[in-house]
Amino acid sequence: MEKGDITKQSHWQRQLYEIIFRSNTFYGRLFDEILLVLILFSVFIVLVESVAKLKERYQEFLFFAEWIVTLLFLIEYVLRIICSPRPVKYIFSFFGVVDFLAIFPTLASFLFPGLQPLIVIRALRLLRIYRILKLTRYIKASNKLLLALRSSFRKIFIFMIFVLILVLLLGSIMYVVEGADNGFYSIPLSIYWAVITLTTVGYGDIVPVTGLGKFIATFIMLLGYSIIAIPTGIVSSEISKERREKVETHVCDYCGESEHLKGARYCNNCGHHM
Repeated sequence: MEKGDITKQSHWQRQLYEIIFRSNTFYGRLFDEILLVLILFSVFIVLVESVAKLKERYQEFLFFAEWIVTLLFLIEYVLRIICSPRPVKYIFSFFGVVDFLAIFPTLASFLFPGLQPLIVIRALRLLRIYRILKLTRYIKASNKLLLALRSSFRKIFIFMIFVLILVLLLGSIMYVVEGADNGFYSIPLSIYWAVITLTTVGYGDIVPVTGLGKFIATFIMLLGYSIIAIPTGIVSSEISKERREKVETHVCDYCGESEHLKGARYCNNCGHHM
């Protein structure tokens, strides 16, 4: 939060901001811990509701529990907007959208009860599972992983292009070798087979019959083990580069970075003043 933003807020807004957006105070940590339990409980409700027998048996409890959780998330969302120095920026930020998705599906089913039988409304209620994304705000390692993935994007993108070309070639070869008589009716279907073979999944719905086809399949399976390890190595290399001593737990108002060097006045991720 910049100095200009601080002067615009009242004392109680600044205190509320410290509790909700910071994690280096007693009340801030307590707020985060309570919210974590609430998030996990809300996801548990969604999972239980997907089991027909449990939903029928505990329908009333699940209904009230879901509404209580939604109201608590709604209160949290409103409080974040009230105490945020830049409410509009928060609303349209990644975590702002996630916080909104945590309450929207349940409220939508309440505002449009006549549409409840429609598949679209039932599908919207499934968006409640996205509350699990709220956990990423409190997992310190996620910031380091996101930075590593961001740095590795170009290398992984080139690698994926190489894999795409590889499965196109292998799928086309298998289409020629095996043909429609052995289940390889088209090149797209052969490419599908190449993908599940390269990833060592092997559903078994399409299998090579000829000797040459089996030889190619064996080669693809062995190749799959080495290919799977490449993205892991790329990301691991970037993570090792990001390994620095970080002891502060202040959360950046702009990018959400929660670990910084001791005494740092600027975010080590985005560079904004803290």
